[in-house]
Formats: sequence, C-alpha cells, structure tokens
Amino acid sequence: MIALDGMRWQEIFGGVDSSLMNNEIYTKDTKGMRKVYWADNLLERKSKLMPFLWGTVAAHGQLYGNRTLQNNVDVANPYKFTYPGFSETVTGNPDTAVNSNGLKKNKNINVFEFLNQQKGYTDKVATFATSELFPFILNKWRNGLVVNADTDSLPYNTPQMQLLNDMQKLAAKPTTERPDLLTYFAGREYLKTYRPKVLYIAMGETDAFAHDGLYDQYLGAAHAEDAMIADLWSILQSLPQYKNKTTLIITCDHGRGDKIKDQWTDHGVKIEDSGSIWFAVMGPDTSPLGEVNKPMQLYQGQLAATMAELLGFHFTAPQKILPAIENVLH
Repeated sequence: MIALDGMRWQEIFGGVDSSLMNNEIYTKDTKGMRKVYWADNLLERKSKLMPFLWGTVAAHGQLYGNRTLQNNVDVANPYKFTYPGFSETVTGNPDTAVNSNGLKKNKNINVFEFLNQQKGYTDKVATFATSELFPFILNKWRNGLVVNADTDSLPYNTPQMQLLNDMQKLAAKPTTERPDLLTYFAGREYLKTYRPKVLYIAMGETDAFAHDGLYDQYLGAAHAEDAMIADLWSILQSLPQYKNKTTLIITCDHGRGDKIKDQWTDHGVKIEDSGSIWFAVMGPDTSPLGEVNKPMQLYQGQLAATMAELLGFHFTAPQKILPAIENVLH
C-alpha cells in the first residue's frame, strides 16, 4: 500500500487545476507548469500528472472517488486530518478518541500487526513513512512491527542502506521531514533485500507543500510519487516472488478545500471537501474495471479489512471494523 498524504481527488481525476495554476500566489511559474501538466483534453491532462495511475492502474485495476460521477469515498472519522485518517485506514475504525496529531500510541489494533501474527507473515510486514507519526499510529512498541519513519536511521548492514543513512543525514528538508524520495528508496531497498509479504510506504510531501500554498511543488511531488510507484511496480514484476501475485493499493488520508479556492491549502472539520478521498487497487484478485463510474458510497476505513481479505484473512480486533469492499475482492 502506498499513501499520498493529503492528495486531492480533484487532481487525481481532473489533472492540474487551471484556477490554481494561473494564480501567481500559489504558482510561481505558470508558463512552465502549463507546458508540463496542461492539456485541454481531460484524459491527457490527468495522465500528464499521474501517468502510471492512468496508464497502468486504470487499464488493469480499479479507481474510486470521482465525485463528479457520484462515486464517493469519504473518511468516516469526524476530524479529517492526518493521524485520524491514517489510523482509520489501518485499523478499520473511525475512532472518535483519535482526535489529534500528537505523538500518542494508538490503542486500536491495526491490520498490519494482525497480519504479522498470521502463519507465514511473522516479521514479513514493514512500513516506511515520511512522517514521525507512524510509529505511534501503528504502535510499534506494542506489536514489534518494522516501522521506519522520518529521522529513523536504517539499521540494516548493506551498502545501499548505509548510503541512504548518509543521504538522510545530509539532505535538505524543505518540508521539515525527510524527503519522500528517501522514504521510497528505503522501502524499495528493504523490499529487494528482505522480501516482505506486506509493505506500506507513506509519503508526506503533497500535504506539506499544499499547506505551504506551493501548488507547483504540490503537483511536482504528486508527479514524482506516481513515478516512484511505477518504479516499485516494475521491480515487483521483475521478481518471481511478487510477479502477478501482488496487489497494489494507492490512497490518501484526507481531502482538502476546494469550493473556496483559498482553502485548498488546508483541511479539517470546517473546510468543505476535507473528508473527500479516493483510492486505487490493482492485482490478480481484482477485476480490471478501470475508473468505477457507478454511484456508491465507500469509506476509508474499509481498506483495512479489504487488505486482509485479499491475503485470505478475516481481520478481527477488539474494536469495531468497517467491512471489506466487495468490488475489490473479485
């Protein structure tokens, strides 16, 4: 599973937003942005921004969340920001007690620790994240999960991992957290070396650049992350252990403002569209429906049970868990 923090459904299904691209407050180089991302044709425009998502996932998987088609995906938690959103995604529970971005250990059981307890999956589940929240969201102290986040060094004795540690120490941090590229490479090298059965990579730059009002950087981060996902999929398809046996899920944790354009930088209870999200799934157990255009209502928290079902398990925990998404399972 790959998460793009705070990535709006509007750009996923519509490509670059012309009103923001042409606003000099948010976009410093409108001409350059237009050249890279703009097209009058909708399919071409969104494909320029996310070529792997639309060129590969849309051809072989399923995409949900285009609200112009009444295909609605929402967060079920009432808060509509990072920790509650990621917690809902992995625990299946929109817990109202999870109500801040504080560094607090999550009391809810998550699907990754559940899977880590199943036969054949012990020590085969790992998370690499840009945000320092993830050890707490996944409560690694309770379950012993491999969770590498933000400034965590990589305690693996390979030349590639040692190089990544050096790069992490020396790299600039435009968003105050480690660059998503280093988060991705850490996850990629772990995959190649240790061959996990479950890998979670959570990016952060889309949300950080949006909060800063840097629309060009926000789109640049999204475009780069699409390329990273394409690279990961290429590696998975090159390895016999994973080739044609792996499900890829791409999603986000919350939406952002839209109706009032000056609110696109933020999200939360008082900002419309903050609960509007999207997700994509591609794998051997999921029919290639492409962009799903049927009116329906799905929720972020359903992904936890869906992930378990795709691996042949029924996710159970003390908390109430939202049901799996049936369309994805066949």
